[in-house]
This record gives sequence, structure tokens and C-alpha cells, in this order.
Amino acid sequence: MKIGQITFTRFVAAMAIVISHFNKDLFLYKIDYISNLFLRANVGVSYFFILSGFIMIIAYHKKDKIDYLEFYKNRFARIYPLYVLGLLLYFLTRSQMFDVYKVVLYGLGIQSWIPGEAMILNFPGWSISVEFFFYLLFPLLYNHFYSRNNKMIWVVSIALWVITQVFSNLYPVYGAYEGPHTPSHEFLYYFPFWHLNEFLIGNLAGIFFIKNFRQKNYDRQIIAIFVLILVSLIFVPLFYHNGLMALLFVPAILMISANNGWITRFFSLKPMEYLGEISYGIYITHIPVLYLVREFLEWQQYTFNIDIVFVIYIMVMLLSSAIFYQLIEKPMRNLLRKIHFSKQ
Repeated sequence: MKIGQITFTRFVAAMAIVISHFNKDLFLYKIDYISNLFLRANVGVSYFFILSGFIMIIAYHKKDKIDYLEFYKNRFARIYPLYVLGLLLYFLTRSQMFDVYKVVLYGLGIQSWIPGEAMILNFPGWSISVEFFFYLLFPLLYNHFYSRNNKMIWVVSIALWVITQVFSNLYPVYGAYEGPHTPSHEFLYYFPFWHLNEFLIGNLAGIFFIKNFRQKNYDRQIIAIFVLILVSLIFVPLFYHNGLMALLFVPAILMISANNGWITRFFSLKPMEYLGEISYGIYITHIPVLYLVREFLEWQQYTFNIDIVFVIYIMVMLLSSAIFYQLIEKPMRNLLRKIHFSKQ
């Protein structure tokens, strides 16, 4: 089962994160209330985690059992080539940051497990480190819970979501949180265990969707939920980073996936779907590409204002991401997937 219309939403989430990382002098941050939206745009990573869990169920729900090695090989082929490319691009402008210890942590995808090291090198890689954790668990979860229709996973997932929300809101209150750019911040925001609930909730959403799928026109409901998401991020000062937005993201994913209205027709247009396809490249390379654009403009001694630089950056980033997708991501994925493990 392929749900083309959901692909474009990955691009929307990726672009929100890109804008949030660009520069706080950008014109968008000078607009009252709208600035709050981009200051909290890191919630887009939560959307990725929930959608990842959802898509895993959609992709594998017809299997009785998942072969561990085949699954890990396919995930490696999908994620790792651009993950490494992001690091190599980073070193083009930050070669002085090379450190064997950090490269090993990044290469193994374990940086998010070590508070104080989660944001090393190409820092969007922290979320891929978390995804590696999800992928490690998924075949086990599928083979022992999902394929067997074991209801205990529902209890565990919901309990974990509640525990995570309680912890995330109490941790700063009781003095353990020391502020941004500290190990305590990285423990609260980037530690994989606090994001596991998002992946599991996404899995459950996928199971619900498979069992209750009914195509219908949900255009009005989707618009209403989208407005609720915007209003929540702009006006309601809650801690959204560790799964709270699942309350709105899950209904949005379900209704977009089941919708047959004009929103689906728009999201399913080939250019829109293609933007979704290159969104991983956008996300994992947007910081090193930003550094490269800045270095080039400084070298040429251009004095554009920040808004013009932003337009140039977006154009370069979209073009480079499309090139990476066509020349690296797709070919490497297809090549690596041809590797077969012999079974004794």
C-alpha cells in the first residue's frame, strides 16, 4: 500500500525546520505570532517520528514475519548514504571540527544517547540516531506484537506516552534542567527513549488505519486540524517536543491518508510528491548547504540582505536535494538492496 498524498507533508515539516534553523533576523520572525510558529518548528521532527511509525506498519502489514537482516539492510540503504553525505558536506566548511571520537559516534548513529554529544557535527543527524533506535526495535515489535495482534502493545504505548509527557513537563520544574546548550537540554530534547512513544503511537495509528480504512472526503476536517496545529504552536506555550502533538498529528495523518478530496488531489500531484521524496535530503543536508552558501557569498563579497540570502539558500537547497536524490539516494538505495544474505 502506497499513500502518495502523505509524502508531501514530509516536505512541509522539513521546510518548517529549515526556516527555524536559518536566521532569527529573517522577515518571518518579525511578524507577531508567526515567529512563535517557527521558534517551535522543531516539532516537525516529532511529526517525522510519528509518520515513520505509521509508514512502517503500512509497508509491512501484509507480512506474517519480518526478516531481521533484510529489514535492517533496507533501512540502511534508505537512510545511511545521505546521512554520511551530510557529514562530508559539513566538513567542507568545518574541517577544523573533525574529531575521530565524534565521527565514530555520528557514524554509528549513537550520538543522541550521550547527553552533551547529541548535536555533534551535522547536528540534524541526532534525529537519524533516534530513527536507528526505532528501526532496531521494529522487527521485534512486529514479529511479537503487531503480527500476533497482541493488545498489550497498546497499553504499553499509551502508558509510555503518558509517562513521557509527565516527565517532559516536570523535569524543568524540579531544577534538573539547566537551559539550552547543556547536557540536561539534550537529555530532555534528544534522548531516544523520550521519542519512542511517538514511533509507537505512529505504529498504532497505522494498525488502526489498516483495519478501519474508508476513503472519504475529509477536506474540511484536515483544514480544521491544520488550523488547530497552527493555533496551538502560535498561542499555547506547552512542551510539544516529545510527543504531545500526537494528539493532533495522528488525526491529521489518518485523515490525509484516507482523504479523496481536493487536498489529496493537490498533494498527489507529481511535483508535490517529488518534493516529499527529496525531503530527507533537504532535512539531513540543509545545515551544511547553508554553511556552503554563506561561505560562497562571503567569498564573492556579496552584501545581500538576509531575506535575499534566504531566497538564494532555498533555491540552492531544493536543487541540491533533488540532485542528491537522483544521483546518490536512489542509486545507492537500489544498489544496496540488491545485496542478499545467504541463509544456512
